[in-house]
Amino acid sequence: MTPTAQLAAGFGIGIATAFRYIREAVDILATLAPSLAEAIKAIRAKAFVILDGTLLPIDRIAADTPYYSGKHKRHGMNVQVLTDPFGRLLWASPALPGSTHDLTAARQHGIIEALAEARLKCWADKAYQGAGGTVRVPFRGRRLKRWKRRHNTTHTKIRCLGEQAMATLKGWRLLRKLRCSTNRITDVVKAVLVLHHHASA
Repeated sequence: MTPTAQLAAGFGIGIATAFRYIREAVDILATLAPSLAEAIKAIRAKAFVILDGTLLPIDRIAADTPYYSGKHKRHGMNVQVLTDPFGRLLWASPALPGSTHDLTAARQHGIIEALAEARLKCWADKAYQGAGGTVRVPFRGRRLKRWKRRHNTTHTKIRCLGEQAMATLKGWRLLRKLRCSTNRITDVVKAVLVLHHHASA
């Protein structure tokens, strides 16, 4: 039995009614999610932020090329996430097709520009190489000088805290494999963000 069917049975209502109620609840919660501008304004006092991207798996067939991530070898939606220095989830972007590169997604959402305007230092992984502005990324290459290797080690220790935010998102069973329309995923992610902030307040 699907979760929607279980919910409908528990409340003694039809599956279609339960589905409609869930959709309406998600829509309401999504409207409460902070915009990027609001998030940046709220986190200006932070020493720095961590930027990372994640792929939320979706139920799609091989023909749906735009949603296929060559990096992850699966279909999904690209979501960009900002966390504080302790790895706490601050903001999540609208979802883009999984084939979108992280740097492309960050630029499309205006994240790089917003961070630069706010003069917020940002740590990110190699996927954001060339982002510029206030985004700091590790050095690339195999034969690096010792000081560059030390820099990369320190950088990794800082950035890995952002993985906690990814674990927060993936902790929601709903986001482990989305079966809804791709047009609904942004609202679902926003709703999850709002519920997470409420729970951790």
